[in-house]
Amino acid sequence: MEIYSRKRWWKFLLMTGALVIGGASLFYTNKLTSELRREETRKMELWAKANRQFTRPDIDEQSLELVFEIIQNNTTVPLIIADKVDTIYFHRNLELPDKNQSAFLQQELRQMKQGREPIVIDLGNGQRQYLYYADSIILRKLRWFPLVQLFVVIVFVLLAYWAFSAARRWEQDQVWVGMAKETAHQLGTPTSSLLGWLELLEMKKVDPSLVGEMRHDIQRLQTITARFSKIGSRPELKNVDVTDMLHEVIGYLEHRISSGVEIRVEPPENMDTPGIRVNRPLFEWVVENISKNAADAMEGKGTLTFAWGIFKNQTFIDISDTGKGIARKNQKTIFKPGYTTKKRGWGLGLTLVRRIVEDYHNGRIFVKESSPGKGTTFRILVG
Repeated sequence: MEIYSRKRWWKFLLMTGALVIGGASLFYTNKLTSELRREETRKMELWAKANRQFTRPDIDEQSLELVFEIIQNNTTVPLIIADKVDTIYFHRNLELPDKNQSAFLQQELRQMKQGREPIVIDLGNGQRQYLYYADSIILRKLRWFPLVQLFVVIVFVLLAYWAFSAARRWEQDQVWVGMAKETAHQLGTPTSSLLGWLELLEMKKVDPSLVGEMRHDIQRLQTITARFSKIGSRPELKNVDVTDMLHEVIGYLEHRISSGVEIRVEPPENMDTPGIRVNRPLFEWVVENISKNAADAMEGKGTLTFAWGIFKNQTFIDISDTGKGIARKNQKTIFKPGYTTKKRGWGLGLTLVRRIVEDYHNGRIFVKESSPGKGTTFRILVG
């Protein structure tokens, strides 16, 4: 549990880091944008003063050259000079369309009026013109920069996390396959030896009932070995009758779990439940594993209920218990490797269950419903 708690914190810290970077960039860019906006306002005021100089009759040639240079130096800020009735006399840094230029300029003028207060150009003799201007293209682009940067940072964090997770899953897959193959190999030798001893006991005329029980347990060992040997390779799928398979598993569980656990079987919701294509040894192990976990959750006393039928063109199998339940925050984490509530546990059973159902049978397994103290229902969907 501690591993996945830390993992949630790492996700939170990564996203928080991305948001902090984006927020800091947004704050700094807004500050820079405000400074540039003020600078453009000062530039337009200077531009307006330069225009006023043209009305002076005593302007000398040197001053006129300076004024002309100031006017020509504005290559970025869009501007329009108009009178009080919106007659346009001059415009600059606006890309005019091929047609309807007058209408376009009037529209730009209306937009500039909504953006900023105009700068008054006093021409003397009671004549005035008004300088309207908008943010430069550079300033408008700069406003979008922090959002673009935040998007890039988030995409980079997500891609890095995805790549790391994919690499980690690949490594886990190799560990699962290697562990399963080695387990099957280790079980194979003593199982073969036990078969030999079983034949010897039969020759010694040992009580047939004891020999029969031993043979049944050895067959279970052979089934377990076969299950582990199939992990890592694509298992062979065959049509299996759901009802027949579940009754066989339930019959096995009745002798292997606490007598304080009552097993209930609800009639199929659809009596014509079709067969499903599964690998029977592996799928039986899935049901057994979930059932034994449910019995552990009930601490040997409670009710274990099986139900199956058709749901949205798929066959479902519900396994319900009256145990201690699972907190909502852990209902997905329980399928992760290493998750366990036991002090001495591997936490691998439900991980293998999910692998078998989802990877090998293209199905789904999830916690349908659960609440602490009231029990849990697992649902398997296949078909």
